Amino acid sequence: MVAFTTIAFSAAALLGFASAAPNTPPSTGVIHRIFAGSTVANKGLHFEPENIVAEIGDLIEVHFLPKNHSFVQSSFDKPCEPINDNAVFSGFQFNTMAGEAPNVFTFPVLDKKPFWFYCSQTAGNHCQMGMSGVINQNFDGAATLTAYKAKAALTGPSISGKIPSNGGRVLPNKPL
Repeated sequence: MVAFTTIAFSAAALLGFASAAPNTPPSTGVIHRIFAGSTVANKGLHFEPENIVAEIGDLIEVHFLPKNHSFVQSSFDKPCEPINDNAVFSGFQFNTMAGEAPNVFTFPVLDKKPFWFYCSQTAGNHCQMGMSGVINQNFDGAATLTAYKAKAALTGPSISGKIPSNGGRVLPNKPL
């Protein structure tokens, strides 16, 4: 009986029946491209778009424009600091080229809760100057992107994430 149980368990594991749930949801195949930085078109320090509606399993892809920007997860209540020590953080992506940096930061959408983010560059106070955004804002409450930006404008210096490339991956950019 022990041999049969071991063989049955081994076969189930091999076929995936006994495997643990994956850490990330299956991909939907949808990619949301966010551009981080300043261009003539967006008239200043900005994420474009800055308010994204995404589904679980969608992929967020952050493209960095000149000069030096980051993408950091925060909370609505503390807009210019990481949500915790494990916040999603791209690291600083320095770009001396005209156009997009050679790398992009990607991560999957894990749930439908609002995901607040900002640029932690302190030279020029990017977060305080409006370089922030949200994925899956709750449009029925007071926690709006406008309110988040107003709070950010009143904060002290931005704080970077602790672990570069946390919660995602930095990959070579493949411009469209």
